[in-house]
Amino acid sequence: MDAVRRGARPSRRGVLRAGGGAALAAVAGTAMTGCGAGTDDGVAADGTVTVEMWHGQADTAKKVLEGLVADFERAHPKIRVKLGGGVLSDVMLQKVTAALAAGSYPDIAYIFGSDLARVARSPQVVDLTDMVGSGPVPWKNYWAASRDAVTLNGRVRAAPAVLDSLAVVCNKKLFREAGLDLPKAGWTWEDFVSSARALTESGRGRFGTGWPGTGDEDTVWRLWPLIWDLGGDVVDDGGKGIGFADTGARALQMVADLARDKSVYIDPKPGSEQMYQVFQSGRMGMVVTGPWQLPDIETAGIDYHVVPLPSFSGRPVTISGPDTWTVFDNGEARSKAARTFLTWLARPEQDVRWDIEAGSLPLSRRTEALPAWQDKVARTEGLNVFTTALETARVRPVHPAYPEVSQALGQAVVAVLLGRSTPERALRACADEADAALLIPR
Repeated sequence: MDAVRRGARPSRRGVLRAGGGAALAAVAGTAMTGCGAGTDDGVAADGTVTVEMWHGQADTAKKVLEGLVADFERAHPKIRVKLGGGVLSDVMLQKVTAALAAGSYPDIAYIFGSDLARVARSPQVVDLTDMVGSGPVPWKNYWAASRDAVTLNGRVRAAPAVLDSLAVVCNKKLFREAGLDLPKAGWTWEDFVSSARALTESGRGRFGTGWPGTGDEDTVWRLWPLIWDLGGDVVDDGGKGIGFADTGARALQMVADLARDKSVYIDPKPGSEQMYQVFQSGRMGMVVTGPWQLPDIETAGIDYHVVPLPSFSGRPVTISGPDTWTVFDNGEARSKAARTFLTWLARPEQDVRWDIEAGSLPLSRRTEALPAWQDKVARTEGLNVFTTALETARVRPVHPAYPEVSQALGQAVVAVLLGRSTPERALRACADEADAALLIPR
């Protein structure tokens, strides 16, 4: 949820947007008409329809998208896709929220999966259930993570845009120097903690691993696989309380063990860039990350090894944080054109270009099977580990109270990382805040 690619956006998960939900709630019951592109309904005199797309991408990913749009327009001369928005994806929620309130919003916007439930409360969000049901790629051929991240109350509220998963990237040189064997699939969190301890050399400025320490979504989403593996969930079955009251403390204990050993580099800034820089400078043994980071690691000349996330149970478990293309209603002509473009963009022949050049994983198994993707896998050390992990990857629930739950858990993780609280006390404080948020009608 929610996939950061270097050059695509500045961080994998943006800082939680306080107040965004309240603003969306204020406009949710108000039907407004967005501004047209050229004419009120976006249709020119010659029948050409212009679609406005706020893409949130920068650098490499922006160039890839521009190339795809150019190809689409050549094949669809009566549809123009205007790329804009003026902001990166980390602040897209605020811009879209303000646009909805003002009644002047785009046809398509890049929305983090963790924000979709709140955005989808607006009546201007177009239901895409029929679009994906009749698309050229069968909906069931998409990875479950892609489908789950855009589905709310049985309806598809957006199109999948980016797909990823978490695994552990290891520095082979540091493992050799520490006398450690490289980890293999099936290793445990106890193995992870002991390896981090052995890899740490404080006198040389070396750390076993790293963890974002800002309390934002980047801090939190790394903990969910531990909670799921222990049998917990984000929200309980009744929907009125957290689903990790019994498992969260044990998951946080792993964080506490790293902090106790002083084997974890705590990144104090949003975006985790400092943490990645430490790894890429050869001063960190292991980093939990996604496929978006591999190009930078290769450029840094790190001899690396990728292994699935550890577990408590021995079962494979990871998290995927898909992001979305959300469509807004600016009239039938523009909505239809937006759906046409997104259907085209999701075809394997376009999806594979986006994946290879911009750093996503394939949205569907059909894309994964293409020779171009298989060649990319063969040429990229460890990429297959991230793709294989999609078989069992889970996503955070599309729930309007998720940001509050995440914020509360983020504070707990930071308190434990910094030694300010025990896992038990931190979880109690988290539960008090998150449970209160879950009780608020939405």
